[in-house]
Amino acid sequence: MTDTTAGIADGPERSAGTPRRRRVDAQRNGGALLHAAKTVFVTSGVDAPAKEIADLAGVGVGTLYRHFPLRSDLVIAVLEHEVDGCIEAGRTLSSSNEPLEALTKWLNQYTEFVATKRGLAAALHSGDPAFDGLPAYLLRRLDPVLTELLEKAASAGAIRDDVSGDDLLRAVAHLCVTAPGEGVDFSRRMVALLVDGLRLHARAMADT
Repeated sequence: MTDTTAGIADGPERSAGTPRRRRVDAQRNGGALLHAAKTVFVTSGVDAPAKEIADLAGVGVGTLYRHFPLRSDLVIAVLEHEVDGCIEAGRTLSSSNEPLEALTKWLNQYTEFVATKRGLAAALHSGDPAFDGLPAYLLRRLDPVLTELLEKAASAGAIRDDVSGDDLLRAVAHLCVTAPGEGVDFSRRMVALLVDGLRLHARAMADT
């Protein structure tokens, strides 16, 4: 009698544990797929074969499609994840660096984010309705972070004060359109020149 009761009591616990394990596995697989997609997009572009992404994540292609039925679902998820990272980086950098250094480091991270997504610009302008609101979404989420960094740097007299976050986000995106035969380092150099221009103008104004 006691053994039967124990068996009944144990049954629901085992049953309840299975969905929890599945949720944990699903979260782990989803995170692995996002990380793998981010890595593969750097080398093979946003149109990389699904198997390449699944293999790097250590899961089957079927698992990839269960999490992200369409390629646009995966691209959007990767971008949203990285946008969240840029927002968090803005807060962290602002609290632990001088204003100009925080701004420069953040722009470097944003450059890395934009420049390493081969084929992203083509995808965003492909006519796929899934991407219609994405450019505006990126600007809307990132503009407040960059605006705060710019305002702090301008208040410190480190840069000119007539550049908006929207201006700089668009400028960096244009500079990340890699020239033929050039790689990500080219984009980094161009953005570094842009930041130097902001600083030189501030110094010139201070000297007058």
